[in-house]
Amino acid sequence: MEKCKILIMLVLLAGLSPALAEEGERLTVFCGAGLTGALSEIGGVYENATNISVEFNFDGVPALRSQIEQGAYADILVSANLKHMNALKSEGFINNSTVEVFARNKVAIIVPNDNPASITGLKDLASPGVKILMGTKDLPAGDYALQVLDKLAADPEYGPAYRESVLSNVVSQETTVNRIVSKIALGEADAGFAFISDVSPQMVGKVTRILIPEKYNVVGDFPVAVLSQSKYPVEAQAFLDMIMSTEGQSILGKYGFIPAVQSGASSGTAEAATA
Repeated sequence: MEKCKILIMLVLLAGLSPALAEEGERLTVFCGAGLTGALSEIGGVYENATNISVEFNFDGVPALRSQIEQGAYADILVSANLKHMNALKSEGFINNSTVEVFARNKVAIIVPNDNPASITGLKDLASPGVKILMGTKDLPAGDYALQVLDKLAADPEYGPAYRESVLSNVVSQETTVNRIVSKIALGEADAGFAFISDVSPQMVGKVTRILIPEKYNVVGDFPVAVLSQSKYPVEAQAFLDMIMSTEGQSILGKYGFIPAVQSGASSGTAEAATA
C-alpha cells in the first residue's frame, strides 16, 4: 500500500516536472552535513523518478538554522536533532504538519585507524595528553556527546571527575561532524565524538569506530520538514515521502542510520561496545 501511494505521487509529479524544468526551478534542501551520502542518494532517486532537480546545502544544523532565520530560501530542512527544528517551528519557519522523525542515531567514539593513543574504550579518553575532538554544544553531535558525558558523570564508576578530565582533553570543537571525522582520519587528534553513521564508505579503513555501551548512550531523533516559505509544497512533501518510504529507509540503513521504522533496533554494522 505504501509503495503504491509513493508511486502514484511520483507519477503525478513527473507530469508536473516539465513545467518546473522549463522555469529552471528546483527543490532546495538544507541538510545536516553528516547526512551527505544518504540524502544525496535519496535525492538522486527522487530526481530520476520525477525529473525535478534537487539542490542541497550541506552544513552544520546550527548554521542552516541561522541561514533560514536570516532569510535564506529553502523548501526542506533535514536536521540531526529536534532542538533546532523546534526553534524554527516556534518562529514560524516550518510547516508544522509536515514534521516527521525519519531516522535515529547514537553517539560513537572514532579513532584513527592506526590508533596512536591506543584508545580501546571510554576510560582511555580521560588519560592525560589524549587529544579529543567534539562538536560545539549547539551542533547535534556535540550536544549528544555532552549528554553521554553527563550520564557517565552520574555513574560512580566514572563520576564528575571523569567528565572534567575528558573535557579538558578536548582540543577543538568543530562546527560540522564531517570535520571531526576528516581530522581524525588525518591523525590531527586521537579520538572524536561522532555518530555511529559517520564512518562512511569513504572513511572505512581510515577511522575505527568504538561503540558506547547502551546505558551511557543517547538516541537522537533526526527530523525533516517542509518550510512554510516553500514555493513547491507538494513536490517537497513528495520528497519527504520518498525519505520515509521503504526505499528511502533502506538507503538510510545502508549508511548506518537507524531507520525510523526500526526505532528499537541497532545498526547492523555496529561493532561490539567497549567500556
